[in-house]
Amino acid sequence: MKIKNYFFLGLFFVSSILIAQEKKISGVVKGEDGIPLMGVNIVIENTSKGTQSDFDGNYTITANPQDVLVFSFVGYGSIKRQVGQQIVINIEMISDNTFEEVVVVGFGKQSKRKVTDNIASVSSSDINNIPIASMQGALTGKAAGVQITQINGKVEGGVKMRIRGVSSISSSQEPLYVIDGMPLINDDESVSEAPINPLISLNPNDIESIQILKDASSAAIYGARGTNGVVLITTKQGKSGKTKVSLNTSTGWSEATNKVKWLNAAQYVELFTEASTNSYGAEDTWLTEEGGYFDWMANGKDWRNGEVDTDWQDLALVKGSVQDHNFSISGGTDKTLFFISAGYNNTQGIVRGNNLDRYSFRGNLDHKISDKFRAGINTSLSKTKISRIGTDNSFSTPLQAIAQSPLTPAYLDDGIVPNNETSIYYNFLMQEYNGNWDVNIFRVLLNSYLEYQLLPELSFKTEFGYDNNNQTEEYFAGSLTESASTNGYADANAIQSDKYSINNYFTFAQTFNEVYDVEFVGGMSFEESSRSRQYVAGTGFPSDDLQTVESASEITAGTSSRTKYNFLSYFGRATFSIMDKYLIKGSLRYDGSSRFGASNRYGLFPAASVGWIISEEDFIKDSETISLLKLRGSYGLTGNAGIDNFASLGLFRGTSYNKKVALGPYQLPNQDLKWEKTDQVDVGLDFGILNNRISGEIDYYIKKTNDLLLNEPIPGTSGWSSITRNVGSLTNKGFEFVLNTNNVMSENLTWKTSLNLSTLDNEVTDLPNGDIVVERNIVREGETISSFYLVEYAGVDPANGDALFYLNTKKPDGSLDKTTTNNYNDAQRIISGSPYPTFMAGLTNTMSFYNFDFSFTLQGEWGASLYNEGGKFQSGNARYEDNQTADQLNRWQNPGDITMVPQARMYSTNGQQASTRYLEKSDFIRLRNLSFGYTFPKELTQKFSVDRLRLYFTGINLLTFTDYSGYDPESSYDDNGNSNIQKGITFYSSPPAKTFTIGLNIDL
Repeated sequence: MKIKNYFFLGLFFVSSILIAQEKKISGVVKGEDGIPLMGVNIVIENTSKGTQSDFDGNYTITANPQDVLVFSFVGYGSIKRQVGQQIVINIEMISDNTFEEVVVVGFGKQSKRKVTDNIASVSSSDINNIPIASMQGALTGKAAGVQITQINGKVEGGVKMRIRGVSSISSSQEPLYVIDGMPLINDDESVSEAPINPLISLNPNDIESIQILKDASSAAIYGARGTNGVVLITTKQGKSGKTKVSLNTSTGWSEATNKVKWLNAAQYVELFTEASTNSYGAEDTWLTEEGGYFDWMANGKDWRNGEVDTDWQDLALVKGSVQDHNFSISGGTDKTLFFISAGYNNTQGIVRGNNLDRYSFRGNLDHKISDKFRAGINTSLSKTKISRIGTDNSFSTPLQAIAQSPLTPAYLDDGIVPNNETSIYYNFLMQEYNGNWDVNIFRVLLNSYLEYQLLPELSFKTEFGYDNNNQTEEYFAGSLTESASTNGYADANAIQSDKYSINNYFTFAQTFNEVYDVEFVGGMSFEESSRSRQYVAGTGFPSDDLQTVESASEITAGTSSRTKYNFLSYFGRATFSIMDKYLIKGSLRYDGSSRFGASNRYGLFPAASVGWIISEEDFIKDSETISLLKLRGSYGLTGNAGIDNFASLGLFRGTSYNKKVALGPYQLPNQDLKWEKTDQVDVGLDFGILNNRISGEIDYYIKKTNDLLLNEPIPGTSGWSSITRNVGSLTNKGFEFVLNTNNVMSENLTWKTSLNLSTLDNEVTDLPNGDIVVERNIVREGETISSFYLVEYAGVDPANGDALFYLNTKKPDGSLDKTTTNNYNDAQRIISGSPYPTFMAGLTNTMSFYNFDFSFTLQGEWGASLYNEGGKFQSGNARYEDNQTADQLNRWQNPGDITMVPQARMYSTNGQQASTRYLEKSDFIRLRNLSFGYTFPKELTQKFSVDRLRLYFTGINLLTFTDYSGYDPESSYDDNGNSNIQKGITFYSSPPAKTFTIGLNIDL
């Protein structure tokens, strides 16, 4: 009995010692930027005992001194710490440079480390602190091989994204945008030729991440619409733990990135008086005499004594402003996650009269109904109002005011009513005074899902998405405007676009023998899109206060239309990982579209890729230098369905003949019309050095498009102008290089750099029916698509001031005759350049020092050119009355003068014809954005229950380095905004805004 008592006493004593050894460990887990990390896993090694860090990065866990704590988090390297005598263990997680992060792919997610495709990722931190209205604009310079250009400086201006070049001549050149699994409506619905960015209604601050699928293997899961690349947008979701309240508010001002130097009044008089003398003789003083043309322009002002000198450019390009306010609440539990946000953006443009207001709301909810059943819904509402101005090719657009003479007063003597009496052209200020053009866009996005875990390794997911885009435009020009002859004009245009999609698919994921990881995804998708339009116009208004068509005395035009198309698709993807180092992926999509002929309605789009993680091999696995070395290659076939809804059908439409009802043929049928297909090969190498402090990617791709969908001209004797056929092919190829470095990593100082470089070689490789020439551009076999096709300017004849041109006729040996001529009609057009860059680069630096943070992005393009279609008016050596660029003062005046500006001759052609005189290289480097911030100490802010308070300054387009002499090397003619062939043309096109903002980030 005593022995038993001693035994239990000893057992109790030993247990007490063991229990006494256990202690409570606490600490804070932060990232390299000093921001607390929520959701970090803290596990005692070789046990299942663990916890997670909370919203503030805090954690507590009970452990013994001999235990080892393992800290792990997606995108960061794991860290181990032995407990020992410590009771507080603070951890700074070090980024694993994205190779362990999870990226969104079509119909699923995948570890970045095991990705065998080329996918560019952009995070919310790269987007949210750039206060611009356009989501695409925030991506500029962030991804290799991706060119993003806003057509011009108008706030609603269309944005063109080109991923690895242009892959079509007549079909869509736009990527497919997918938000939370829902393919977006991306159609320009502008009533004019100048496009409106279809995605202007999206709030960039709601975006968590963007993945750009660049190669065919990643995009082929979207089959018929993957040729131009796919942009996957993931919006923000809540995280379990403390509810987070965030406010991001900023305000700022903007101005034009550049202004052009124009003649002032005295210079204008000098040049045009000389031009008149050269044309009509010194004795003809019709310009300068009392009561002459200059007196008429001046409208009673004494121009001879400098009483009038109007700077029309300053009236057109004004100081703008921007306000951007975003508020969000997010959080959740282990079962329910939520994210709610509201945003407001007000942008007063730098082009007079051009403004934008956007209100947005988003609500995302994810709920775990049971251990096997999940459901979620993402919704957003937005209302955008835009005050528009005329297209670049209209006198009512502000920038065409630069054509007005500086001798002309902008306003009448009352200083209120614009002077439309003595201006050379229509005074754009009258449109602001006596007219308006308003656009209202209301957009609803919804995506919901149900997911059921049938087995531990098998799940089924059904998704329903809906996109509704309603756009109305109302235009009014009063009795004092260009429409004075009809006593006013008004029109109204209303468009309703709807798209819904249904996806049903299974996902099977299993690991066999801890060696083979297998994942299968298979399912179907159905989409239907519809669009209806109503348009009406009228003239004759009893009062300028009555500005809708309802008050018009005569309805001059009216139309309505509706259309619909759909896709039915089946898809599958299989991914294999063997020993965590040999990677294989294959996908297949079978797409059907109502747009194509009955003979070719369905298309098959396969893709495959392989990868080899060399750094997992025994001969390199233990290297202290190489952290990651992955070789990958892919091949795939994608399609393009961006054509008219009924392009394959023979169409008729109602008409009238001799005032009687009739039915007339409208379009020729082509039942053999089929998919435009692009096959792409990509070979790449991913690397990481020194625990991924240096990492990057190197890629080479060849992308060939066959069976181009082309509106092919046919002989007019057929009664038709063109027919849509599958004709020709073109190729894009290039290198891409990405380098990410953690230059400095210390407790109080961090510095990261990301560099991307890319080349592009575009060539039309087959065009059976010969050249396609559209004004200044040409599509020709063996050349870059949309190459410039111009007469070559040779300068000025020093003897007489005549403009000269190179003949460029072919000699018997095949070379070009470089003899010069002053007869423009004798000179031949030649390929003179390309509107597309051959080399692009982006450089982003991010730094933090104690509580300060600083970042900037430089972006550059080389190899492209811009043709100034307005040059014949703006720099036309005083042929017309238009004001001239200041360089026209360098004109030829005397025999022997060496200059590139011909003699000024009024109303006489001397070098103003279309030629390389008005073509310039548009190479540039731009400081795209810059941000400087200070985060107040937490010890201070928490006294006011504020977890984070950051004050910041942001600049956009602060500096541009270029030799281009026009307004901007990226701005182009918005009337050509939706043309696939007419590219690289500028015509009174406004520059982008240079913006400065000050803001606050507040987290509660």
